[in-house]
Amino acid sequence: MNITHLKVNRWSTWLLAAALLTGCGSAVINPVTGQAERSVMSEPDEVAAGAKAHQQVLQEYGVVKDAKVQAYVSNLGQRLAKLSHRNQLQWHFTVLDSPEINAFALPGGYVYVTRGIMAYLQSEAELAGVMGHEIGHVTARHGAQRATRQQDAGLGVLAATVLGAVLESQGISGAGRLASDVSQTAAAGYIASYGRDQELQADELGAQYLARSAFDPRNMTRVIGALKAQEQFATDQARAAGRAAPTGSNWLASHPSNAQRLQQITQLADQYRGNYVDEGRARYLQVIQGLAFGDSAAQGLTRGQQFYHAALGIAITAPPGWKIQNEPSQLTLVNAAGNAALRVQVAPPKAGASHDEVIRNLLKPTQGRTEQRHINGMPATRFVGTRASSQGQQTVQATLVTGPQQTVYVFMPVAQNAAALQQAQAGLTQALESFRPLSTADRNAAKPWTLNIAPFPVGGFAQLAKNSPVPQAQAQLRLINGYYGGGAPAVGQRVKVIQ
Repeated sequence: MNITHLKVNRWSTWLLAAALLTGCGSAVINPVTGQAERSVMSEPDEVAAGAKAHQQVLQEYGVVKDAKVQAYVSNLGQRLAKLSHRNQLQWHFTVLDSPEINAFALPGGYVYVTRGIMAYLQSEAELAGVMGHEIGHVTARHGAQRATRQQDAGLGVLAATVLGAVLESQGISGAGRLASDVSQTAAAGYIASYGRDQELQADELGAQYLARSAFDPRNMTRVIGALKAQEQFATDQARAAGRAAPTGSNWLASHPSNAQRLQQITQLADQYRGNYVDEGRARYLQVIQGLAFGDSAAQGLTRGQQFYHAALGIAITAPPGWKIQNEPSQLTLVNAAGNAALRVQVAPPKAGASHDEVIRNLLKPTQGRTEQRHINGMPATRFVGTRASSQGQQTVQATLVTGPQQTVYVFMPVAQNAAALQQAQAGLTQALESFRPLSTADRNAAKPWTLNIAPFPVGGFAQLAKNSPVPQAQAQLRLINGYYGGGAPAVGQRVKVIQ
């Protein structure tokens, strides 16, 4: 949760406005195939759509504030883009400040990788494989093709294109939420990911661009293997905790990679056999040293059942068995059954300064009552009432708390149904009443984790894990170094550690 990134559906507001822009289309030459295709987006349209959406992406995610990392990724991307089918575009490459394991692209030459995905890659060549694939989506005009297909589904040109990219950035799990936001469930589901042919074409183009850059295209298969190991790790951890395996919101979720596709990527890579340069492992490890791992301090830190946000000066504790979901726009504490949650948001300044103003302007009730109280010394107001919705009058409950820096926080319980809400009531109350200003002990615990590089010791991953603060440290260290399935580096080899 980041106070500078909080929104009232920024994406959906912009997408709805963009949906008003439509066109009948005209013939455009595809730079990759050289063939004419009908398109509702010209190249200037692509660039304009990408430029506008780029600002939204930056507001939503934030960027890694490390000039060395940004320059490295940008230089690598520019090198690949100059050898692509659309080298005349003004390309932009950005590392997003997100722990999500992801990469995606917007039309017109905007490509993004998260610091989350960079933690699981082993070399410059593997990063180039991820970026080459995303560049391929842009050079083949896949966003414009998607927008053209979606015009008949009721989405505007820019809305279809950008919504598809956003759904891709959030993986499958983001599709339902965003589709609901824009009231275009059927259309959004259709564009939640690229078609199989488009994915394979992006794979082929990525392989070409790697080979042209003197990188072995087989690094693309290594990326898939690394991310599949990450999915297995997440599944193993969920099962150990008695939870269902996560559906995931990573690069594999939005870029399907079944056995057939892996085989096809391998066959593609085999077509480009040759003498390739060093894969850039040493350079890559040097660049990512010091990169935040997991949540960053700017977003707030989850440590077990605790959430700390040093910049906002607040902390909250999730009840046993509950899960903390930290997003740029909100913080959500979800119960073990997954059918009830406590949602925490910062009231936007325009909603007002007092609790009464925020209730009136943000909740927009038709009627209700308030009760004044205090939570850990902070002024609080509980509101219960109704408000108008498309289904008629809707019950609404919320508690407003004025925290440090006079920031107003809005706590809203949400549930699948009334029975689930009732069953979760004790946990919801416990979570709310744990909300507090940061204590000295909280501040000491609110330390971000970072990636560092160290020689592999004689004691192996077990020895490294002793000095690592992350849960399941040994498994996590194996994972980020590419040994989750077994094996180990040579003693003295430089490896990633989490400190």
